[in-house]
Amino acid sequence: MMSSQAELADRGAVSEAGTGLGARSRVTRRYNRRQMASWWWTAPALLLVLGFVYVAFLFGAFFAFTNWSGLGSFDFVGFRNFVTFFEDPDAFAALGRTLFLAAVYVVATNIIGFGLGLALNRTLKTRHFLRTLIFAPVVLSPLAVSYVWLYIFDQDGPLNGALEWLGLGSWTRAWLGDPDLAIWAVVIVLVWQHIGLTMVIYLAGLAGIPPEIEEASAIDGASALRRLVHVTLPLLRPTIVVASTLLLVRGLSIFDQVIALTGGGPYGATETLATLMYKTTFSLGEYGYGAAITMILTILIAVFAVLQYKFLRGKPEEI
Repeated sequence: MMSSQAELADRGAVSEAGTGLGARSRVTRRYNRRQMASWWWTAPALLLVLGFVYVAFLFGAFFAFTNWSGLGSFDFVGFRNFVTFFEDPDAFAALGRTLFLAAVYVVATNIIGFGLGLALNRTLKTRHFLRTLIFAPVVLSPLAVSYVWLYIFDQDGPLNGALEWLGLGSWTRAWLGDPDLAIWAVVIVLVWQHIGLTMVIYLAGLAGIPPEIEEASAIDGASALRRLVHVTLPLLRPTIVVASTLLLVRGLSIFDQVIALTGGGPYGATETLATLMYKTTFSLGEYGYGAAITMILTILIAVFAVLQYKFLRGKPEEI
């Protein structure tokens, strides 16, 4: 009798185990089907990205080692296009100017955007209206924004008119015609259009900081500056990485604003790698050399983005 009861218990246990395995198997199959379905839905987007980004980049990288003029046959020239770039003082100056523009743009836009994010974070009653107002230029076309500023910076434009009205006629300038001022005019346009983007990014980061942490530090006697340095900024480190990386990519590949405002002038004072590549490829017909410049710019963006990420990443406690 005892043995028969034990056998029944064993059979029940085996049955329950089999039922559990069958249920887990069904769940696994259902999960795999969902995974496959999600891949089918994302496949068209992945194919478009592969075709228009990665395949296009590989073609460009291929022609960077040729002397192709855009039409007809071509010959492989090895690294000659790259050697030509680094031996050309104008091209090397465009590289330095690109780095300068990107550095000033990233720092200024980050600082101003962070300040606006702090100011419009919680208490101000009109903060929603001001956020919309500041963010509006981000969604506008860079060319449209640049043409508006082109009118503002004109010799007979509103900026010089306002200076004349204030009795500061000696301060009037040909802002975009002065080689020393033109690059700063480009920086102003870039920063003005994109501070709204960094403001929104920092607002999202600030919203994720529990108010209790700041309240506890305030109760402990920490001043507003100490709370900012030792509490807010460390917790915003991932947000700083995101904002800085986005700005760096935009800054290194700056093109629309320069073309619309100065066309790379005056006397090449605002020429960047992107505008140099455009002129070399489409104006001079040197597609191979233009592809080499594009490859240099792509590698530059990738290297600086990785270095910036490694520099800024880390746990808040490491600060």
